[in-house]
Amino acid sequence: MTDEKPNYRLLTGEDNHEFCLRVSDALAEGYVLYGSPAATYDTNTDRMLVAQAVIRPETPAVR
Repeated sequence: MTDEKPNYRLLTGEDNHEFCLRVSDALAEGYVLYGSPAATYDTNTDRMLVAQAVIRPETPAVR
């Protein structure tokens, strides 16, 4: 396995402090936010679930 960071990451999880820290850590590692966050409510577990994509700044734009 390589230690190279992927150009794209989709962070997902419950909407809580831990998730916010994961996004903050990715930003501190040099990633930038890509697009808007997504959120949905899981009625089975009574939790709000969220997702945020992040990319490396040097990632070429897809056209």
